[in-house]
Amino acid sequence: MGPWLSSAGLVAGSTLLFGALRWGLGHCPLPAHVRRDATRTWRWRNLLVSFVHSIVAGIWAVAGVWQMPEIFSDIIDTAPPSGRLLLSFASGYFIHDSLDIILCRQSRASWEYLVHHAMAVTGLLSGILLNRFVGAGLISLFVEVSNIFLTIRMMIRLGSLSFPTLYQVNKYANLVAYFLFRLAPQAYLSWYFARFVEVRGQGAFLMFNLVLLNLMILVYFSRLLRSDFCPGTRQLGPDSEKKFLID
Repeated sequence: MGPWLSSAGLVAGSTLLFGALRWGLGHCPLPAHVRRDATRTWRWRNLLVSFVHSIVAGIWAVAGVWQMPEIFSDIIDTAPPSGRLLLSFASGYFIHDSLDIILCRQSRASWEYLVHHAMAVTGLLSGILLNRFVGAGLISLFVEVSNIFLTIRMMIRLGSLSFPTLYQVNKYANLVAYFLFRLAPQAYLSWYFARFVEVRGQGAFLMFNLVLLNLMILVYFSRLLRSDFCPGTRQLGPDSEKKFLID
């Protein structure tokens, strides 16, 4: 029971840490376009917390696998010493973000995030509590490197910031990062699970989560391509910028 309580404490501590970070970032100045609207203000601050999490978790995940590359040949039982701590850190963020969305009454516009976070938290917690598939959790968190560029893109658009050169550079960096740190890791995990993981118990549960996440990632990728590279193929409504995943 001891390790379970310790893991629960780490996850709870991470959740509180992101809550404190959210409070601290709430005192930062806002772009003029953002502070005129309550929804944009909330979304900006939410994105700032997401940006910090992506930098820390993304670099941590890549460094952990770099330190122990044999994870790629055994994602079930191989993991660096800090692997479970990283999974606890990320779980705390997803719990905090879910609570932030629900308590600030943004569930309707952000329901896809809640579905994603539920799958992410349950998958990561299973790895933490059972001490299996921690390596798979690290590889899945490579996605946070991609999220760094995605968040920059969203913040430039949300704040109507006049950084056209940065936006153009980031647009292509975001595309490359999406392939390298989102699509490629998911493809590897899908291949590994299909070939080496028994479809029962925790393996079956994680396989189900993985399939759903793959579908969501492909949908997001199609939206990204339409928005940044084929902008004439979609129509924007008057409240489109208030929706998390429309752009």
